[in-house]
Amino acid sequence: MTQSLPSAQHNGPDRGALSGPSAAPPSKAGDGPRGLGPRLDVRSLSLLGVLAVLVAVGGFTEPDAFLDTGNLQLILTQASVIGVVTVGMTFVITSGGIDLSVGAMVALASVWATTLATQEFGFAGILFTAVIVGLAAGLVNGLLIAYGGMVPFIATLAMLASARGLALQITDGKTQIVTVPSVLDLGLPDSYLLGIPPLVLMFAAVTVVGWLVMNRTTFGRRTVAVGGNAEAARLAGIDVRRQRLYLYLLSGLCCGIAAFMLIILSGSGQNTNGNLYELDAIAAAIIGGTLLSGGRGTIVGSVLGVLVFTTITNIFALNNLQSDVQQIAKGAIIVAAVLVQRRTLRGGGT
Repeated sequence: MTQSLPSAQHNGPDRGALSGPSAAPPSKAGDGPRGLGPRLDVRSLSLLGVLAVLVAVGGFTEPDAFLDTGNLQLILTQASVIGVVTVGMTFVITSGGIDLSVGAMVALASVWATTLATQEFGFAGILFTAVIVGLAAGLVNGLLIAYGGMVPFIATLAMLASARGLALQITDGKTQIVTVPSVLDLGLPDSYLLGIPPLVLMFAAVTVVGWLVMNRTTFGRRTVAVGGNAEAARLAGIDVRRQRLYLYLLSGLCCGIAAFMLIILSGSGQNTNGNLYELDAIAAAIIGGTLLSGGRGTIVGSVLGVLVFTTITNIFALNNLQSDVQQIAKGAIIVAAVLVQRRTLRGGGT
């Protein structure tokens, strides 16, 4: 990748991947220009503080139920499924794109992987089918956006409708029960490693890989560059269309993995799986510090965002609060996060 590019200038405090003849891509942190590193650290610390406050609130309002080991394991397990989806979403948003179809892709992959024909191939058949279906859906999104010239919002919205419809057609509106013992056993306490559920370990593995790819690879640097300034990235020698294709493939892969995890968690496949996952994943990425307009992304922040939302949902459920209150709270958090982002960018100057 060419480092000298006189014509590629920043469009804002952290919009450009390349900012002049002596600039280098803001790749090492994967979170934008190095000057924003302290702010991102503060944001992560702030989210940790929010988590600590939520734990304190949960422990105060429902001490016996919330602080129970089983409940804490449940929070982590529930966060794991949407967390894997959020890792893929973080890459897409960092590149300046969006994926509204992640929830529908999870549903489609989960029902396709739990048909009777698929279950005849056992554990490997279910896992393979879930991953392949996710990749195939991501490939369609990537081709439409990168090579078909479609706006990501429209292309993924179309995939959302199509995948949901296909999932409903496959199941005929019925729940498909999993009968493969090796899959069901992963959801039982006997399979926990040192008290940690297998799904949490899978989430941790995906998070580590995602962080390494974002912060320590050329792929991550190119993702940030494309999101910061696609034209400058193209002039620097990056194949922008191919990069975008790969990113939507990555999102589909994460959805396939999440679908398999959801199958383990629920022991079934349903066309309603992954409902509103797209909103939760986008919200978690935003409050974690990923810039919605692209050019900056943080895997750690996204994971913390997922934990914040999951903990809020758990506290509300334990206190018998209605789901509409949960949605209002999430909406308020998203608005606050976007306002903080805008204030941070304005305060950074040019």
